[in-house]
Amino acid sequence: MKKLETREDIQQLVNSFYSKVIKDEKIASFFTDIAKVNWDEHLPKMYSFWESILFGQMTYKGNPMGAHFPIDEIKAMEQDHFDRWLQLWTETVEENFSGENADLAIYKAQNIAKLMAFKMEIARRL
Repeated sequence: MKKLETREDIQQLVNSFYSKVIKDEKIASFFTDIAKVNWDEHLPKMYSFWESILFGQMTYKGNPMGAHFPIDEIKAMEQDHFDRWLQLWTETVEENFSGENADLAIYKAQNIAKLMAFKMEIARRL
């Protein structure tokens, strides 16, 4: 199996992942109906986000939490939504890549899912 080593690899991973997300009954609506994601803008941001996280290339400029709070105000992003996001991410990584960076991509996604779910829950309580 291929190692996750380049920006092109990240592009393949992210594209494969989002092709699953937009078909998923549990989470697709967050992207298609609520956020109405412009994929031409969103995908390059995600390439840079993961490139920064996995390779230390500081190409990502953005605020992931700030982007998600307005969505949560329209429809609560619950733990099970983050669990599904993580499940799809993990499946996609494991189907396409192996090695240290693939493991790191899963580990980092686990942390992101936990943190975002926690922060969304806290924000709803305030």
